[in-house]
Amino acid sequence: MNKYLVIGNPIDHSLSPLLHNYWFKKYRFSDSIYEKKKVEKGDLKKIVEQIKKEEIKGVNVTVPFKREIFNYIDDAPQDVQLTKSVNTLVKENDKVVGYNTDQQGFEISLVKNDWFSKNKKVLIIGAGGVTPSILSSFIKINGAKKIYLTNRTREKAEELKKLWDTAPGILQIKEDTIEIIDWEKKCELCDLVINTTSVGLKKDEKINFDFSDYINKKEVLFYDLIYNPRETNFLKEAKIRGNKTMNGKMMFLWQAHLAFKMWTGVSPKINDEVIKLLD
Repeated sequence: MNKYLVIGNPIDHSLSPLLHNYWFKKYRFSDSIYEKKKVEKGDLKKIVEQIKKEEIKGVNVTVPFKREIFNYIDDAPQDVQLTKSVNTLVKENDKVVGYNTDQQGFEISLVKNDWFSKNKKVLIIGAGGVTPSILSSFIKINGAKKIYLTNRTREKAEELKKLWDTAPGILQIKEDTIEIIDWEKKCELCDLVINTTSVGLKKDEKINFDFSDYINKKEVLFYDLIYNPRETNFLKEAKIRGNKTMNGKMMFLWQAHLAFKMWTGVSPKINDEVIKLLD
């Protein structure tokens, strides 16, 4: 039996097994199974060793280990070496290679929603494992005009800004493109506000920012990368204000699509049936 995993902590919210096992059945991979596993930091090295021994065929990595797992892999593409953010593990030529399908999954989700970031202003809340991929998207591909970044621990946000300020070659950006703002402090109105934190996984959790300036701003998109629950307090409040809202379901589907293709060579369809599967 070919075993695949998604690892993280917490992990109960993950719908990855539901999706990947649906695709395994649909595309007749009867010898494959996908499970979720709650792990601790000390388990990461063993997980990589199990992939190398082919005890596990492939792994997805979710919060809070997307950056930590980088310390245990053998190789990674250039963009992953820059961001040190990994969400997919694959064995290639006796090496465990770390990829990140979050960036492309995120970009596809925006394009499918007819939202393009060129010359737009963006506020990113959080500086965790997925944030480097989100930043990478706006810097390398879509050319956001301004990116505001805020994190409860300011030092983590500063580290990310430094990463892009010192990136080589075409990845260099204007010095003032990324601006760090203090947690819960207001900045100018943005076209897109993204929650990349895990705040909202629990029903009673809230991000206590003052978004009163966004009342009736129908053109502004509030995007929560969380997809389960379907509507966090962050999105509920945005909807009440009259903003556009989007959760992380389509990003989740597209990043999973890319990982599944890496592991099996099959490009699974994302259609209404698959979308409804996650509702």
